[in-house]
Amino acid sequence: MVQKLDYLKETPSQTAGPYVHIGLAPGAAGFDIYRQELGWDITGPNAKGERIRVEGLVIDGTGSPVKDVLLEAWQANSEGNYAHPEGGGDVEDGFRGWGRVITDFETGEWAFETVKPGRTQGRNVGLQAPHINLWVVARGINVGLNTRLYFEDEAEANAEDPVLNIIEWERRRATLIAKRSERDGQIVYRFDIKLQGQDETVFFDI
Repeated sequence: MVQKLDYLKETPSQTAGPYVHIGLAPGAAGFDIYRQELGWDITGPNAKGERIRVEGLVIDGTGSPVKDVLLEAWQANSEGNYAHPEGGGDVEDGFRGWGRVITDFETGEWAFETVKPGRTQGRNVGLQAPHINLWVVARGINVGLNTRLYFEDEAEANAEDPVLNIIEWERRRATLIAKRSERDGQIVYRFDIKLQGQDETVFFDI
């Protein structure tokens, strides 16, 4: 006969902890496990379109950079097609449209290189502006945070985007817009993610 132990308490939930890098990005954590790290190459060498660099910080409620973050990115190619059977069309050979990076353990900076995506057809929401979907996980975050990166030089498309338009306040919408610059001949988009406080980044419940 099994006796029910009513006095035992539920164990507390766990955050991602420091082990997220060992399991998902072991090379960056000093473990030589894979011949090639999964998720480092988003586009492959054959992707068409404008080559860009995306970079930023993840900033906590005190204004300090979080230095043990892992980010995953999903995006369409330059023609607005995803690397998926239901993605809307063909993509270039080697184009995954998915990537994974971690922050620098010293500075908290993260970055990846890709191609600027095209406009995509959303499910029952119409045509969407070019964007990159981001998933953020780190120690202290119980559930991964989902957000989007839009491009400041796509003002007309952004104004028509059905997802941006559900965000009531313009100041809140601005937290999803990456700033464009040029450095050493390369196009760079800056996108800092603020977890809490003033100008907290918009996160989506998906």
